[in-house]
This record gives sequence, C-alpha cells and structure tokens, in this order.
Amino acid sequence: MKKIIRHYLLVIGGWICVVLGLIGVVLPVFPTTPFLIVALAFFSKSSPRFHRMLLNNRWFGPVLKQWEETKTLSRKVKYKVYFLVVVAFLISISILHGRVQLQLLLVALAAVLLFFIWRIKEDPAQD
Repeated sequence: MKKIIRHYLLVIGGWICVVLGLIGVVLPVFPTTPFLIVALAFFSKSSPRFHRMLLNNRWFGPVLKQWEETKTLSRKVKYKVYFLVVVAFLISISILHGRVQLQLLLVALAAVLLFFIWRIKEDPAQD
C-alpha cells in the first residue's frame, strides 16, 4: 500500500512540476528548467513512460538528457537562458514603469537567477 501511495505521489509531483515549468515559459519569475529537472527525477522513480516522454521532447529533451547524464549544461544553452532571463525581466520591469520598489525587486530576482545559472557547470565537450 505504501508503495502505491508513493508511486502516485511521485507521478502527481512530477506533473505539478511539468505544469509549473510550462508556466515558467511565459512568467519570468518561474524558472522552467529546474521544474522540469525535478519532474524528470520524480518520473525516473515512478513512471518510465513519463520519464521517456520528457527525455524525448523535441524542445527540452536534449537539455534534460545532458543534465541527467552529466549534471552540466552546454555554454550555448546557458547563453540562451541568460538571454531569455534578461529579456523577460526587462519586459517585466518596463511594464512596472514608475513602481521603483517592484522594479528593484525584479532586478534582484534576476541577479539571483543569473547567479545560479552561472554556477551550473558547463560541459566542455558540447562547445
């Protein structure tokens, strides 16, 4: 019984992370890749079918495969992530024109996010 409950909790948790990752595609505060990596981990322990589904996805499958195998990202992917984060936050900051405190909060969030992305190891074989 415990095994069944654990299985369903992992599958539900995986799908919640997938949904949050998809939300992160349009909202700059929600990072897409970390949620998908957590979903991949949940599915690896509960559902080989969903695990393969993520790994075989044409948009983010290659990045997730690389992460699963080496715990690294290519420099090219990191540059794309930097670009998307900066653009998304600049748009959000410009929308909040005149709300300096919220703009500063977004700048701080962007800086923290960029710092964590910078800390991810790069795969030298991918460059």
